[in-house]
Amino acid sequence: MLFNSLEFFVFLPIVFILFWFLGKRNSKVQNAILFVASYIFYGWWDYRFLTLIILSTLVDFYIGKAIYKSSDDKNKSRWLWVSIVFNIGLLGFFKYFDFFVDSFVASFSFFGAEITNVWALNVILPVGISFYTFQTLSYSLDIHKGKLKPTNNFWAFATYVAFFPQLVAGPIERASHLLPQIEGIKKFKYKRAVEGLKLILWGLFKKVAIADSLALMVDDIFLNYEVYPSSTLILGSIFFAFQIYCDFSGYSDIAIGTAKLFGIELMSNFKFPYFSRSIAEFWRRWHISLSTWFRDYLYIPLGGSRVGRPKAARNIFVIFLVSGLWHGANWTFVVWGLYHALLFLPLFYLNINRNHLENIDLLSSAKNFFLEGFQMLITFFLVLIGWVFFRSETLKDAFIYLQRMFLEFSLGTYEHPLGYRMVDYFVLLLFFLIYEYRIRKDERNPFKFKSRYVRFAMYTLTVFLLLLFYDDTLNNRSFVYFQF
Repeated sequence: MLFNSLEFFVFLPIVFILFWFLGKRNSKVQNAILFVASYIFYGWWDYRFLTLIILSTLVDFYIGKAIYKSSDDKNKSRWLWVSIVFNIGLLGFFKYFDFFVDSFVASFSFFGAEITNVWALNVILPVGISFYTFQTLSYSLDIHKGKLKPTNNFWAFATYVAFFPQLVAGPIERASHLLPQIEGIKKFKYKRAVEGLKLILWGLFKKVAIADSLALMVDDIFLNYEVYPSSTLILGSIFFAFQIYCDFSGYSDIAIGTAKLFGIELMSNFKFPYFSRSIAEFWRRWHISLSTWFRDYLYIPLGGSRVGRPKAARNIFVIFLVSGLWHGANWTFVVWGLYHALLFLPLFYLNINRNHLENIDLLSSAKNFFLEGFQMLITFFLVLIGWVFFRSETLKDAFIYLQRMFLEFSLGTYEHPLGYRMVDYFVLLLFFLIYEYRIRKDERNPFKFKSRYVRFAMYTLTVFLLLLFYDDTLNNRSFVYFQF
């Protein structure tokens, strides 16, 4: 079930009414409704996916208990490794099996050997498997570290794993943050519900008006990059940068807003990453739940930055490499991860990777406008190059795209595949950038105005733009991160 589908807009009010009228003062009833709703939501794609999430829930629920009850560290570590092998094995089988088989065959072909009749599987990648496996794995890891006690409430834990607003594309929540909220009695607060509806509206605007309307042009340009001039390829990479940001952050906004309707707060996943002044700042603002997951469960256990510069550099490469692989079974994602590692390392060695912890303020002075504005543009340009690898089907496509974009420069006018006016999209993106800059200090409150008349005007304009750029020929285009 998609957030931007008619089914969801029927499903959500029904669950909301049942939740607050039947489970008003009873957490068990509330969780039962959320549990059933989450399984309906997830099974809407394919009921067979439910078997995996049930299995993942059962394994980590009982492993968490076993880790906690173990009398010595050796037994605790054994049970933890069962959880790690199970979760990573599950993810690896469904997501990477064919990738490694194909890479194995390709490596032999490179040396002139030919392998035929290789057994491979064409399995369906379960939606959201990368997200909920990391979520259940973090539960076992936190219990092993002594940061968390296992819950005895299986249904609360099952609801935590399958909580439908963030199930298929995050944020990747920690049990220490989300599980206590699920176990407790949720109380309805009008202000929080209104905040949730505002975030849902803003997320839908980003997804439908911007991401979906840009996607048609992005698909066209990247599919036909060999025939378009370099000016169009630059346009395609910029459009993809905003497509993927508005698509993914739009999902996160809708997820956070939907959770608020049920009295639950989720962590922020994006904090205006395109206003970053360095790659390090970009990664503090982009997909926060994943980057902090890798920091806490991979980078720090490897020694972090406390093991000397050479090993710290190794650790940085590891987390960016794994981050690339997490996104998909394709060498383009691996190169994308390594590319960002190479950009991050100089900042680390110069000890400036923790600079720019505050929000950008271009208008505070002329110096800020030119210096920080220049840093922001350079960072966006570097991120843009990485997005070419991320979006391309193969490494060959990515390198040719970049070659034509930078080394074979030519100008040309791009026409929309359906004949729409291109100036409308430029104006839309300019409006979006200006508005994002205005709200850059509070990603949870996109309609913060003192005047109720201004707020009403912005609600009206947002809905108008959403309907204006909505294209029913796209048939409820799926969210980009569902494929990961």
